[in-house]
Amino acid sequence: MQSFKHLYAILLLLLTGVFLIQCRPTSTDKTEHLVEASPDTLQVDTTTVAPANPTPAPPVPDYDTIEWADIHLLDESIVLDMRYATENNFVEEKMYECGRCFLRPEVAQKVVKVHRRLQTRGLGLKMFDCFRPRPIQWKLWEKVPDKRYVSDPRKGSMHNRGAAVDLTIIDENGEQLDMGTTYDFFGPEAWSTYQDLPDTVLANRQLLKSLLEAEGFAGIRTEWWHFSYPGKGYALSDMLWNCE
Repeated sequence: MQSFKHLYAILLLLLTGVFLIQCRPTSTDKTEHLVEASPDTLQVDTTTVAPANPTPAPPVPDYDTIEWADIHLLDESIVLDMRYATENNFVEEKMYECGRCFLRPEVAQKVVKVHRRLQTRGLGLKMFDCFRPRPIQWKLWEKVPDKRYVSDPRKGSMHNRGAAVDLTIIDENGEQLDMGTTYDFFGPEAWSTYQDLPDTVLANRQLLKSLLEAEGFAGIRTEWWHFSYPGKGYALSDMLWNCE
């Protein structure tokens, strides 16, 4: 009987040990690893990650945007070949310090509309001259005082009002369409009424003329490249643009 009691006690101890082992917290219990952090030990990552490709800020206009529009800020796909900013012009002298195309805002918007219509055909506009400051008109007049080719600056021209453009059409490779003569060619072949030209040339001139006339522009007889926007009474201007 005594040996049976000893055996029972041993068995009870074994069972109790197994129970305690099973109930002991394991290393996966996260509460075992909690550490109270003081405010002094807390670290906050304040690093600001810059965007990979930040959007550049739009250029700030350096002119009176109520009175003027820079055609390249409206549509930079319009090609500029401002001849009076070079020596490649009929007086063979640089007249503009740099080549920028300014127009009255309404006129500029209409030029952009013509350009975008041409783009649907794989074509576009190239600008030879836009607003011409009256001081430049005086310089031209002093070199060529002939009203057939240069307007008297005392009266001024539509160019001096920011309401006239000299331009042509280019193809998808940037090549000018054949208009029969070069820009600033002084002869009957450059007249808009001259018809003794290949059909392709006449068609190119007609395309330019029809698109501009649809926006309210009017051409002149002696220059296929010249169009003005009449009827608005824009004032003559001596504004000279920045070249920085």
